Amino acid sequence: MSTSSPQKTALVIGAGVGGVALAARLASAGIAVTVVEKNDTTGGRCSSHTTSAGYRFDEGPSLLLLPRIFHQTYQDLGTTLEDEGIKLVQCNPNYRVVFGDGETVTLSTDMAKMKVEVEKFEGEKGFEGFLGFMQEAHRHYELSLEHVLNANFTSLWSMLRPGFLSKLHVLHPFESVGMSPYDSLGTYSLLQYTELAEGIWYPIGGFHRIVEGIVGVAKRHGVVFKLGTAVNQVLLDPTGKKAVGVVLDGGEKLYADIVVLVWAYNNLFPQTNYAKRLAEKPVSCSSISFYWSMDRSVPSLGSHTIFLAEEYKQSFDSIFKDHSIPREPSFYVNVPTRVDPSASPDGKDSVVILVPVGHISDALPDSADWDKVVSTARQHVFDTLAARLGLTDFSSWITEERLNTPITWRDSFNLHRGSILGLSHSFFNVLSFRPATRHPTIAQTYFVGASTHPGTGVPICLSGARVTSEQILGDFGITPPWKATNNNSVGVKTLDRVRGPSRLPLAVLMAAFSVLLAFFMRLL
Repeated sequence: MSTSSPQKTALVIGAGVGGVALAARLASAGIAVTVVEKNDTTGGRCSSHTTSAGYRFDEGPSLLLLPRIFHQTYQDLGTTLEDEGIKLVQCNPNYRVVFGDGETVTLSTDMAKMKVEVEKFEGEKGFEGFLGFMQEAHRHYELSLEHVLNANFTSLWSMLRPGFLSKLHVLHPFESVGMSPYDSLGTYSLLQYTELAEGIWYPIGGFHRIVEGIVGVAKRHGVVFKLGTAVNQVLLDPTGKKAVGVVLDGGEKLYADIVVLVWAYNNLFPQTNYAKRLAEKPVSCSSISFYWSMDRSVPSLGSHTIFLAEEYKQSFDSIFKDHSIPREPSFYVNVPTRVDPSASPDGKDSVVILVPVGHISDALPDSADWDKVVSTARQHVFDTLAARLGLTDFSSWITEERLNTPITWRDSFNLHRGSILGLSHSFFNVLSFRPATRHPTIAQTYFVGASTHPGTGVPICLSGARVTSEQILGDFGITPPWKATNNNSVGVKTLDRVRGPSRLPLAVLMAAFSVLLAFFMRLL
């Protein structure tokens, strides 16, 4: 008679990139996984839309950073991007920044070109400072991969791990994504570093190809996807202390040993004081995003261009402090056709405009005149393109428009207050202060996605899927197959590790102070 245990089952609620990657990982470890998604497509914000005329648009992410994490995800699942038919192409240059006075700076992985750009603004000694920044950012990058992105922080005491504390002074966590560059933590220099050291990439066929590839792997491992299926609530056992499944909108019940959700404390669980506190945490910005089908190519627009407001600090303050729409917003332009001609018909362009704005709040409520808000933002983009690039007839070249606003981001993708990057990344919203990957009071319930550890962005959510899946498998006594067969992790190689004196006593004092301060904040 067989003594083997019955196969464990899991429900993953949400088919965004984090949910899909986690489902594939659990299934590769032998768990029977079902993914339930309210929309008709996978990917969440990382989905795409193609018009009847053949123009393709990425709904959200449009550039691929931290390529090492993407390759590692596929490697952990026993395959490669190439084997799944995904081709990455490098954007060269990375992007161009256009200032209010017409001055431009072009960012590139080409150090000879970067030397010219830096010295244009900073003089002959400027490049030396730039190289110093790259050296320090390299340390942040390698250490963040090992000690933050691939490590879990299950409690405040997790921040007292010697391996993490000994590197704390290097990461500058107390110095200031989805937040103002004037307030961002020092650790986020890794984003600028990876742009300049590893480049910006794009998957041919659109960003959703990354998700499609993982979905294909997941299905080969037996994952079932229930699309167009909304969840009404998490089903608890009679004690209310363990999740046993979910209730769908139509009343059908699905049962499982494990329930994994994107951050949903206030939607699918009984209301608690903890959930109320989470709902009040600061969140990231939102956007008004335009998706324009053009009747021609617009050569003066590159693959990625950022138009900065003349008073860009005030513009950032309006978004991140006042949660409103700047009088003169900065904005980002993406033309995927530059690196992937399949994004639009021959001789024409698909153009995406992202105008950052505040999330839904008292300053920008549901009841706002959104038609007027959108019209003002649209006209500002037209005026800026005309003034800075001479594109006076740009608006007449648009044959079709789609758009997203804070309202549609919220309603279509369940984004709290329409914040496109989830919870903010201020110090008390990261590491142990961020919502944990395991529910604090309900057993067999876990979280993945932008608003849980380690944070937002496609590569970070992929890392989060690894962290959460390893926690789940560990709780059930299952060895992750990628740990059993793969020693080539994205962690730090021996020669890359930062050497030198430890400064552990200072790090301990800093961490102890943060723990005490957090404790008192939780009492308020």
